[in-house]
Amino acid sequence: MTVSVFLALLLPLLVGSTSASQELFPTDCSDVYTNGQNLSGVYTIYPAGDTPVQVFCDMGNNGQTKDGNWTVFQRRMDGSVNFYRPWEQYKNGFGNKNGEYWLGLENVYQLISKRKYELRVDLEDFEGGKVYAQYSTFSVDSEVNGYKLTVGGFVSGGAGDSLAYHNGQKFSTFDRDQDTDVNRNCAKTYLGAFWYNICHSTNLNGIYLWGRDGTIYAIGNVWYDWKGIDYGLKSITMKIRPVP
Repeated sequence: MTVSVFLALLLPLLVGSTSASQELFPTDCSDVYTNGQNLSGVYTIYPAGDTPVQVFCDMGNNGQTKDGNWTVFQRRMDGSVNFYRPWEQYKNGFGNKNGEYWLGLENVYQLISKRKYELRVDLEDFEGGKVYAQYSTFSVDSEVNGYKLTVGGFVSGGAGDSLAYHNGQKFSTFDRDQDTDVNRNCAKTYLGAFWYNICHSTNLNGIYLWGRDGTIYAIGNVWYDWKGIDYGLKSITMKIRPVP
C-alpha cells in the first residue's frame, strides 16, 4: 500500500479528532512541540495535510531563542547552498534541512492558510553580533497572486525594520520578474530572489558574502537597517509560528 493510499484511508477516521490529526500529521513545528518533541532539529510536517515535508524546527534550545515552536523556512549559515535559483525551485524548496535551505513558497502558503502566524528574522554578523526583527503579522498569498507578502507589527530586536519596504510585494526570481521596478529585473540586478520593491532594503537570498565588501553594491545577503547595503551576514534564519 502506497503512502498516499494509506493517508486517504486514514484521514477520514481522524475527522473530528483534532489532537489525533495533529499528532499523526503535524501542520508545523508548534504541533511537533505539542506532541512532546521539544529538541531543535529536523522533523516531518504536513503543511498541505497529506504530503510530508521535512523542516528544521527551532524549539528554543539552540541558543537563538528562549521560546520555541518556530518553523524555519529559510536558513543560511555558511554559503554552501546556491540561492540564485529559478522560480520553480523557490516555489518547491531546495537545500539541506540540516544546513542551508529554502522551504518553498507553496509550503509556506499552505502553512499560513490554516492559521495566523508571526515572523522572526534572526541575524548574525562575522564579529559575533546577534540581533533580530520580529513581526506580529505575516502571510504569503497564493501563487496566482504572486505569493504576495504581508508583514506588519514590527518588534525591534536590534536589527531595525528592513522588511517594511517589501510589504505588499510579490515574489520575484531571475526568470519571473514581479517587482515594481519598471526599468530592471531586481532579482537579476542583485543576484537573489525576494519580495522586491524598487528594489530592496534587504536581500536575504542574495549572494553569500563574508562580511563587508565596499567594491560591490547590494548583491549580498544584506539587512540594510543593521549593517548597511554592502555587508553580507554570517547567518540568517527566517521562521514562523502560530500567533497565540
